[in-house]
Amino acid sequence: MKIEFLRRLRGPNVYVSRPAVVARLRLEELAGLETTDVTGFTERLLRSLPELAEHHCAAGSPGGFVSRLRNGTYFGHVTEHVCLELSQLIGRDVSFGRTVSTGEPGVYDVIVECPVDESPASRVPGELLEAAIDLVLAVHGGQAVPGGASRVRLGLGRGTPSGAGGTLEQRLAELAALAEREAAGPSTRAIITAARRRGIPVERFDDLSLIRLGWGNRRRFAWAAMTDATSGIGIDVAGDKHMTRRLLIEAGIPVAPGGEARTPAEAVALLGELGAPVVLKPRRGRQGEGVTLNLNAPDEVERAFAAVKDRDVVVERQLGGRDYRVLVVGGEVVAAAERVAAHVVGDGRATVTELVTVANTDPRRGVGHSRELTRIELDETTERLLWRQGHTPGSVPAEGVTVWLRDTANLSTGGTSSDVTDQVHPDVTRLCQRVAGLIGLDIAGIDLRLPDIGAPLPPVGEPDEVTAGVIEVNAAPGLRMHLSPVRGRARDVGDVIVRSMFPSGSDGRIPTVAITGTNGKTSVVKLTAHLLSGSGMRVGTAATDGVAIDGRTVLVADATGPRSAQMVLGDPQVEAAVLETARGGLMRRGLGYDWSDVGVITNITADHLGQDGLDSIEDLAHVKAVVAERVRDGGTLILNADDPWVRSLATRPRVRADRKRLVWFGLDAENPVVTEHLARGSTAYVLHDGWLVQATGARRTPLLRLADVPGAFGGAALHVAANTLAAIAAARALGARPEMLADRLAEFDPSLANPGRGTLLRVGDVSVFVDYAHNPAALAATLRTLHLLWGARRCVAAVTLPGDRRDDLLAASAQVLADGLTRVVLYEDSDLRGRDPGEVAGLVEREMRARRSDLRAVRADGCQDAITKALALASPGEVVLVIYEKWAPTREFLAGLGAVAGLPLMKPALSFKPGVARGLTSLSGVTAFRG
Repeated sequence: MKIEFLRRLRGPNVYVSRPAVVARLRLEELAGLETTDVTGFTERLLRSLPELAEHHCAAGSPGGFVSRLRNGTYFGHVTEHVCLELSQLIGRDVSFGRTVSTGEPGVYDVIVECPVDESPASRVPGELLEAAIDLVLAVHGGQAVPGGASRVRLGLGRGTPSGAGGTLEQRLAELAALAEREAAGPSTRAIITAARRRGIPVERFDDLSLIRLGWGNRRRFAWAAMTDATSGIGIDVAGDKHMTRRLLIEAGIPVAPGGEARTPAEAVALLGELGAPVVLKPRRGRQGEGVTLNLNAPDEVERAFAAVKDRDVVVERQLGGRDYRVLVVGGEVVAAAERVAAHVVGDGRATVTELVTVANTDPRRGVGHSRELTRIELDETTERLLWRQGHTPGSVPAEGVTVWLRDTANLSTGGTSSDVTDQVHPDVTRLCQRVAGLIGLDIAGIDLRLPDIGAPLPPVGEPDEVTAGVIEVNAAPGLRMHLSPVRGRARDVGDVIVRSMFPSGSDGRIPTVAITGTNGKTSVVKLTAHLLSGSGMRVGTAATDGVAIDGRTVLVADATGPRSAQMVLGDPQVEAAVLETARGGLMRRGLGYDWSDVGVITNITADHLGQDGLDSIEDLAHVKAVVAERVRDGGTLILNADDPWVRSLATRPRVRADRKRLVWFGLDAENPVVTEHLARGSTAYVLHDGWLVQATGARRTPLLRLADVPGAFGGAALHVAANTLAAIAAARALGARPEMLADRLAEFDPSLANPGRGTLLRVGDVSVFVDYAHNPAALAATLRTLHLLWGARRCVAAVTLPGDRRDDLLAASAQVLADGLTRVVLYEDSDLRGRDPGEVAGLVEREMRARRSDLRAVRADGCQDAITKALALASPGEVVLVIYEKWAPTREFLAGLGAVAGLPLMKPALSFKPGVARGLTSLSGVTAFRG
């Protein structure tokens, strides 16, 4: 077995509502085999991983997977479950997996859920899948380890061969360490958890502690316990211990007497002035690094000074009492802890080193800040402190004797904490509030030395007389001691920080519209954004032609995937987002958001089949349904009533349409779906008596005459009217006023907002209609428009079709072209998309000739040659349809020919009797044309 490739789905997707990885797995030597074909496989696998017996699988209850093993299942499925179990063994709490056939024998896609905040660049998912493959192959080859294993944090506790060097236990231990290094630390994790609990969107940047909370103009940043509102000056002041001392002393805050020193002699002189014992610490140190307490003699001060790297230190009189940390958020004291330095207690048998080893077996201890407590390290600092206590690492302390391993009580050096929040005296509360305000920090960790945090503060006298008070102020303070104290109540300080960032219950979201479908997506995005901007909103859009913020393009690209959505949602100018969500990005990367307020599905027709494992329109509908599923409860789901596949989405269980406000749009006001919907008092947007109307129950509110719909050419382009109805429905769902819609639409210029889609030009006395129709339904709608405006026999076309479409879809497009045209110039895209030169044009020409005997077909070499030849075939007053590959070079070539904006030869006002539109406008099928 081997993995051919692996891709990450960053957001909700067709498989699961959480991030996942998809691995293309080729079974090779195990292709065609099932577990029952390998004698003893199931028993050996369960001895190796006993807790596979608890896996549910399709049965929905424990033991389901074992039943599948014993009845026979393929090895891709086995690999999926083994990977899930290995994930649990390294502390990665994931449970969803699925294995699906790619259609090629022996090749499967294995989908495995990922932790929601795991870095998209993480190597862990791929390494776990490789480990799973190696284990399955080892078990298949007859290997297993008797005795089994329990689900513990770092591995299996046995020597199962990994197949890649070392034991599986060692391999998992390395992966557990990697996953722990990449995981968010406790402080960041607490903020993420609190934000998600309130429904605030959270995006973590790679494996950093930087997180974005919320969207658009409501978005905020946090980096551990520091926010985008944290003062830069405050951070610098808190990072300079001497500057902090000066500011606090000037404000009358009790601070330990002391001063700065740049040489050993200056430090020794301060010892003489202050009197022993003193504390020496780096002026700009952090996390207790380089801090030495209980210095009583000049040589001790000199050694401590030599241990500091930057040779710029602060020497202070050591205050008596106990060590406390008080957390201030938004000017309020929200938590307090007593800290105790790292230590061990002798038992009369074990050495100091052995006692430390035992202490580090506490599962709460990890490397750095990854867990609630930090592992205790024996280093030079420890040995110096042990020496002062008369010990060495090899000493055996007597029973009950406390051996201190650090002077400082920082958790980062192995210290522990006890919650004392409820004991804080009002004097201490007021002191800490003043200190945070004086330094200018919205979040501050204030270190105090006091006899008792629950007692009144001693009177403040001269600075030299201070015996208790502030010893340090910390920006970005660690939250671990409050989140998981060794003793006392845990404090949800992450929630406090989130509430300070998002007051009054704000969820940090902006109005968001997601639009998908086969055709019309980009047009609906542009129209919706235009209507919303008329309500005074700064709108961000992501669409096929790029990303735009407040009407200005900031990225030119196919921007229909999750990265583009995140670009819009992360922009602080954006007040509302309108996101085109295409099949490709959704399948390959997932959604770029968790929930939308409004979801629009324009239509679902045959296109892109044969790609990404989608073989039928039903498969395509399953993908588009994700957009409907991810409309939040209470949001608005807008569906095309004229499209049978779109109609089917409303009854899908995962869509949960009963929890949403369902709105239909369509061109047939007598559609039974619409009439039944209206009979219940609900709302639809339909074409009625030549008007686009909002219908609610029996009430009809005219919004815009069909003849005035921008880009609909007086109503000939009915698909444009349908797109407009969808956009109006989306804008209305977000509060756009009906009285402003007509004026706003009158200002909409499709040729500027969505160039190259239904763009009408004139070259001399020939009209040129430029469009990007690339599938049967889109071509049918475009030709229908031209027939209504010019007549069936007055149309010429210069056509290319993309080579990545399946042959049957290309044939269907060719048949539509043959039904609507007698003269056509065929050319091929510059990007053949895996096809041989001439292959697509040859297929299209064969299909057209087989369908139409009077067809005049001409081949051309590229778009420019095709346009030139098509213009030569056209007579004055006729129209040339140009289907292009890329808009920019097509536009430039036409401009070089002197093309100018054109007007169609309009027929008398178009009108439709009830029911007539029904036969003309369904884009789920293809209407035949005969010239």
